[in-house]
Amino acid sequence: MRNVLAALAFSFCCLANAQSFPSKPITMVVGFEPGGGTDTVARVVAKFLAENVGQQVVVENRAGAGGNIAVDYTIKSAPDGYTMVLANVGSLTVNPHLMKLGYDPMHDLAPVTMAVIFPNIIVTHPKANAKTLAEFVQRAKEKPNTVTYGSSGVGGAGHLAGALLEQMAHIQLVHVPYKGGGPAMRGLVGGEIDSYISTPVAALPHVQSGRVFAIASTGARRSSALPNVPTIAESGFPGYEAVNWYAYLVPAKTPRPIVEQLNRELGKVLRTPAAVSLLEKQGVDPEPTTPEALGAYMKREYDTWGKVVKQANIKAE
Repeated sequence: MRNVLAALAFSFCCLANAQSFPSKPITMVVGFEPGGGTDTVARVVAKFLAENVGQQVVVENRAGAGGNIAVDYTIKSAPDGYTMVLANVGSLTVNPHLMKLGYDPMHDLAPVTMAVIFPNIIVTHPKANAKTLAEFVQRAKEKPNTVTYGSSGVGGAGHLAGALLEQMAHIQLVHVPYKGGGPAMRGLVGGEIDSYISTPVAALPHVQSGRVFAIASTGARRSSALPNVPTIAESGFPGYEAVNWYAYLVPAKTPRPIVEQLNRELGKVLRTPAAVSLLEKQGVDPEPTTPEALGAYMKREYDTWGKVVKQANIKAE
């Protein structure tokens, strides 16, 4: 009987807290420096969320370790809904396969909603003599371990997208990691590398100027920023998909009513036309989900990238 009463009291407390939530500022933690893709999405969402809930939403940058610092900070925060993290595919489903972490993102966090999903774009330098994916793959087959592709770093989305292409196309490329997307794009434009797996927004001006060629999108559907560029799946490798995504999560013990309220409020923002327009200009597609759908998606991504990391023998730097 005492256990039943305790459970009822806890449920009542959670419901009361949810009904008054939020009653103070919310912190939105980002694992990367200001000005990057994750930070930009966070600030767009924070602006509209603050207007909707009537409380300040503070974006707090805790950069480092591929986003792990921000995730760890959030896990250790009070599970009351006032601290959430906007984390990416790497920090949630790739890094656990690359390094020893002091936490398990699959169990120590509660999914709230997907925020945005977007593909990368394979862009090539004219010297590569590859204006289509078919030409790129053919050259790689003719000269194994000579065709280079750059990425923003070891274990990042671009690196993994390249590793997956190698496995599905049965080719051997040479991965050239840079310290960020900016240096990688400069390396491509300068002819240091044959190709680079880039975000659509970073690639667009260089594609438009003719300095590089966009040959394929890594997503299941074409990029809204470069709609004429076919997907890798369309180009002869059905089932290929390697996307970037950012999602909102809170500490695992956050009461369910608060998770549901955050899901509703964030979903409202991600469906607001003005917010959608701002996000699409960044080359990302808002994709609000239920907490359950996000959890299932994370599990699939965790399993997929675990296999890719193991097969490609990718090691953290």
